[in-house]
Amino acid sequence: MFRFLRQPDASDGVSPPEERPDDRPGDADIPLVQAAQNGDQDAFGRLIRRHQKKAVAVSYRLLGNREDALEVTQDAFLKAFKSLDSLERPGAFGGWLMRIVSNLSLNYRRGRALRQTADLDDVGFGITHGRSADGETTGKSPDPVRAAQGKELGDRLQAALNELPEKQRAALVLFTLEGLPQKEVAEQLDCSVEAVKWHVFQARKKLKGMLEDLL
Repeated sequence: MFRFLRQPDASDGVSPPEERPDDRPGDADIPLVQAAQNGDQDAFGRLIRRHQKKAVAVSYRLLGNREDALEVTQDAFLKAFKSLDSLERPGAFGGWLMRIVSNLSLNYRRGRALRQTADLDDVGFGITHGRSADGETTGKSPDPVRAAQGKELGDRLQAALNELPEKQRAALVLFTLEGLPQKEVAEQLDCSVEAVKWHVFQARKKLKGMLEDLL
């Protein structure tokens, strides 16, 4: 069985061209999706490696905890593998996978709130061991000042996102950051399109206030 997701480490180099994540149009996924639908597990593994970085980033923005995001993303990859035959448009694999990731992340967030099991480790907003949300190590820039400024902004942004109410945060992440259509966001959040617009507006307003000194 192929491996869905691995913990990134600092020794990771540049990915081979056929496995670069999310920098190709959807049509590039079609041969791999078709092969995976015909039972080629290696093809599905290559699809996952291509979209892994973005999937983890989406989940992290919704959950605010890196370990939770890795766990949810792993579950999303498994669900995608089991449901791959239901995907009628192979070129839409990327968006389809991100919808699975966001749905599972939202469900996990709600369950976590109900269980009330948050611990002190979560105070770090999921940034640990000098890594960013997508697993890239920080400090790679030759300019340490710029790297430090970028990390500060990223930490502050995630902390501010964590302060937003659940639906405002989810609407902002899915619509503004991930570019999903308002109708799809409304379906995922079980609300109207007008409600999505309101949540996004309120989220932007609150973020602007919280990050005013940096902006």
